[in-house]
Amino acid sequence: MTKAIKFASKFAKKSVYLTPTGLAEAKAELEFLKKNKRAEIAERIHQAREYGDLTENSEYDSAMEDQSLIENRISQLENILKSVKIIDSEHDNEFVVIGSTVKVEMDEEIDEFTIVGRVEADPAKKRISNESPLGSALLGAKKGEEVEVATPIVRYKCKVLEIT
Repeated sequence: MTKAIKFASKFAKKSVYLTPTGLAEAKAELEFLKKNKRAEIAERIHQAREYGDLTENSEYDSAMEDQSLIENRISQLENILKSVKIIDSEHDNEFVVIGSTVKVEMDEEIDEFTIVGRVEADPAKKRISNESPLGSALLGAKKGEEVEVATPIVRYKCKVLEIT
């Protein structure tokens, strides 16, 4: 394998898993940024230029920084949408897949998580990424099975109580 192929394969795009709701939200955000935010930022830049000297123009600097952030987010969303895989809401509850809600027992406590793609992960809402240590350990597990979760700091076990 050549160096170029190794380099390209190292940075090959991974699939991005989204729920149908997450896909709709990403598309809506992209459309809003392109249609509304771009125009708003362009107007701010235009107004700031009218103030004259751009070397010490904080309004101009701020608008240019905001433009950079918006363009980065647009690029990020476009890349997400290019490699998106929709999480099927209809799945067999025999084993854990992306989209499953799993009730687990850890350290004598019962908790419930939904396994989602990294873009939609929100631990505060009990939505964990399929790429997280817990999420990846749970994938493929069956009801009643005990899985070992390895984090950089600690290893622990959890038991799958229910899959929905």
